[in-house]
Amino acid sequence: MLFYDCSTAPNPRRARMFIAEKGLDIETREISIAMGEQLSDAFKAVNPNATVPVLITDEGAALTENLGIAAYLEARFPEPPLMGRTPDEKGQVLMWNSIVEQQGGQPIAETLRNTHPAFADRAIPGPVNHPQIPELAQRGAGRVEHFFELLETRLAESPHIAGSEFTLADITTFVFVDFARVIKKRIPKENSATLAWYETISARPSAQL
Repeated sequence: MLFYDCSTAPNPRRARMFIAEKGLDIETREISIAMGEQLSDAFKAVNPNATVPVLITDEGAALTENLGIAAYLEARFPEPPLMGRTPDEKGQVLMWNSIVEQQGGQPIAETLRNTHPAFADRAIPGPVNHPQIPELAQRGAGRVEHFFELLETRLAESPHIAGSEFTLADITTFVFVDFARVIKKRIPKENSATLAWYETISARPSAQL
């Protein structure tokens, strides 16, 4: 296998944590988004969508989305389980992973990409340039506030995002909560359940990657 990573971006970090939690040692190549390497002809030959992460499987397939990478690795290396064991657990993990992507990851990205000068004309990842829309950033910032409240409600009733065990959903949530610092958003001090969960996840070795 071969893993295309970017040490500064949140989505590759999600895959990087998943790989670490599986205890795998996969050959890695760094792609610098800051230097625009994802837009090079060499990398677009690997992934025409010009995004990272990418996992090249032993069979030669290029998996270019986190969920695809996770599903492949979970099927090949089922222990420890990170996507649930029972049908109910599997459904909960994928449901919460999707909720967090839509309610957390998307508005954080919208806020950053529609305000930061580094993303001028790059408001959407991929091979096509898109202009920034300031109104999307304003909406995104408000949505992030709601996301933190959603997490507090969930974690007040569950030790982990998708249930009793650490899963892919916790990885996704942790990475996005951590990355929210780039738009100056942090877990509110009064959100005690979320802060306790964040401290627990932060102590895992994979969280250091």
